[in-house]
Amino acid sequence: MNLSSSFRRLAVASGLLLAFASSLVAEPLKVAFSDWPGWTAYEIAAQKGWFKDAGVDVELLWFEYGPSMEAFTAGKCDAVMVTNGDALVTGANGSKNVMILVTDYSNGNDMVVARPGIKSLNDLKGRKIGVEVGLVDHLLLLNGLKKSGLSEADVELVPTPTNQAPQVLASGQVDAVVAWQPNSGAALKALPGSTAVYTSADEPGLIYDMVVVSPQSLASRRADWVKFVKVWDRIVAYLENPATKADGIAIMAARAGVKPSEYAEFIPGTRFLNLAKGAELLAGKSETFGSVYGSAKIADAFNVKNGVYKEPQDVASYIDASLMQEKVSPKK
Repeated sequence: MNLSSSFRRLAVASGLLLAFASSLVAEPLKVAFSDWPGWTAYEIAAQKGWFKDAGVDVELLWFEYGPSMEAFTAGKCDAVMVTNGDALVTGANGSKNVMILVTDYSNGNDMVVARPGIKSLNDLKGRKIGVEVGLVDHLLLLNGLKKSGLSEADVELVPTPTNQAPQVLASGQVDAVVAWQPNSGAALKALPGSTAVYTSADEPGLIYDMVVVSPQSLASRRADWVKFVKVWDRIVAYLENPATKADGIAIMAARAGVKPSEYAEFIPGTRFLNLAKGAELLAGKSETFGSVYGSAKIADAFNVKNGVYKEPQDVASYIDASLMQEKVSPKK
């Protein structure tokens, strides 16, 4: 065999080896997210290079909330950020998922916003309320009505996409709308004199916000998802540090297309949870709002009752707190 032939064969072999190595490079974790402070916060990690620092490649995909769930259901992403109740919705409708991280719970950002002159939920008896039927703010409304001695039968629900709530309220088509930030804040501004007559601050733990992953992605790339989870504490610390908080909010606001001063107003209504506290809530088995499990059980009953899906879900099978717990107490 001559030397030239040997070099050619070596070059071919090296090329095949490089091609094989390239095929082993993992695709980025594709994560769908939408405009909620607990989720736009991930834009901070993306811009600061923190996923790369953690050793994982992540591609954040921006959607409106409903379309983000549809993208996940269609298999266009590995994970989606949704409420714990809506995690059950996607699962019951064919896209089983696992809640691996709780980012926060709503602490006032979800609101029932009523037109001028209406001061309480009691004043809405017999009136029209715009709400995205079947989503978690519908549940917030029902809980509020119940506390006020009313029921769904005492009001007229007008199906309204959440992102259209401000326009619908301002147009006079309804007497109140139910929405989350930034839409609830926009509704308050769209109709001068309107007020929030009930909010998620009255129901702490009703709405937990999650990162949910397909079982297939979690099984095949668990180590990468552990790295993804690890980054969350860094995000929370950045937003809690007075020296960096403003920069973090500016990044979030830019992603949402809102002025930083306006977006800063949404932060108190979002109770950010570090990994230690979030792991406790995700692992808990309380039957009340004191755990993700208990809150999801309540949401499950609501979903079945309202025909969002037919059969009750095995809520425990949707929850895996081990990734959060591993970052809180790393394995030695």
